[in-house]
Amino acid sequence: MIKKADLKEIREKIIIALDVKNRVEAKNILESLPETRIFKVGLELFTAEGPDMIDLVRSYGRQIFLDLKLHDIPNTVAGAVRAAIRHEVSMLTLHASGGREMMMRAVEAAREEAEKAGIKLPLLLGVTVLTSLKDKDMEETGVKSESRAQVLRLARLALESGLMGIVCSPQEIELLRRELSANLKIVTPGIRPVWAEAQDQKRIMTPAEALNKGSDYLVIGRPITQAASPAEAFARLVKELEAAI
Repeated sequence: MIKKADLKEIREKIIIALDVKNRVEAKNILESLPETRIFKVGLELFTAEGPDMIDLVRSYGRQIFLDLKLHDIPNTVAGAVRAAIRHEVSMLTLHASGGREMMMRAVEAAREEAEKAGIKLPLLLGVTVLTSLKDKDMEETGVKSESRAQVLRLARLALESGLMGIVCSPQEIELLRRELSANLKIVTPGIRPVWAEAQDQKRIMTPAEALNKGSDYLVIGRPITQAASPAEAFARLVKELEAAI
C-alpha cells in the first residue's frame, strides 16, 4: 500500500523511458524533467546512439536503467553484463527465459566487475513475459501456460539464479508478492495514468493501482515523453499518485 509517509519517495519510484529516436530528443527530455531520478535507456536509443547515451544521462546526475533484455549464451551475456557494470548503470535487464546458467553467470560477472571497479552492484532484473503478449501470443511460441503461470515460473527461476528483481506486468504484482520473497524488487512497465491511452501494451494498470499492489518502480514512457509538455505531464502524474493516498 502507498503510505502518506512515503509521499516524498513517490518521484523516486517513477522511471521515465527514453523511448526516443536519437540523442537530441533524449537530451530535450532530460532537460525538461529535472525531478526525475531514473531514466530507462532501451534498445532503440541504445542501438541508435550506443553507450554514449549512458554517459549523457549520467552527465545530468541521473541514474540509468539499461533495458536491453539480454538473452544469449551464458558467456556472451556475462561479457555484456561486465561492460554494463563499467558504465555504472543502476539497473539492468536480462530475459529470464535465457535459463538458469545464463542468469547465474550474469550475477557472477556483475559481482566480480563491481568489486573490481569499486562501485555499487546494480539491480539485476529478470524479464518474465512482455506486457505486449497475450496468452494466445505465447501459445503460438510453444508456451502452453497462461501468462500468470509463466511469469511466476520465470520469476522463481530468476530469484533462484541470484537475480534481485523482476520485470512483470502490473497484473502479476500481487501473485509475485504472495508467492515469492518479500525482498523481491518488482519493476512494472505497462503503466498508464488514468488520462493516457493504452497504446500497444495489453496488461496495463494505473500508477496508483500498481504501487498499492506492491510495485517498487513504475516505468512510464510515452504519456510523459510524447506530451506537449513533459514537465506538466510528470507533475500531473505525481498529483494523480498524491490523490490516491
